[in-house]
Amino acid sequence: MSKKISIEFEYEFYDSLKGLSKTDQELIIASRKAAKKAYSPYSNFHVGSAVLLDNKKVITGNNQENVAFSDGTCAERTALFYARAQYPNSAIEKIAISAYSNNFKLSKPISPCGSCRQVLAEYEHIQSFPIEILLASNYDEVYKIKGATQLLPLLFYEKNLQENN
Repeated sequence: MSKKISIEFEYEFYDSLKGLSKTDQELIIASRKAAKKAYSPYSNFHVGSAVLLDNKKVITGNNQENVAFSDGTCAERTALFYARAQYPNSAIEKIAISAYSNNFKLSKPISPCGSCRQVLAEYEHIQSFPIEILLASNYDEVYKIKGATQLLPLLFYEKNLQENN
């Protein structure tokens, strides 16, 4: 027997930063500044992220490339890992992600890669509440997503390991 199951994805769309709270605007601006500091000499694709912790600290990160491509890391994981390492008792409230390219025009927001989605989902699981995700374009379009499970609905986490034994 088979049946079709559908998963819905919902997000808020803003055509301008003006519709966002001051906190969200500042977080996006911080992610854009972080993108400008990215080390991406091979792809020329610059990504910045800014994480807001419950203690109101903002941690930024950017992509760090390496000639051995798999040895680099994404902006999101750079900021998330630093936040968790330096503030292990603080919850992550939000993350803003911005990007630009030297090689082409990027008109829509980008979303985190699968590895970054998994890290976000893991931290949501640890803290028992979602991390709001703000995806910002270069033209002030913003997608506001309630949490990583919206981006990764069939996520892999520790409970799955236990149930399969």
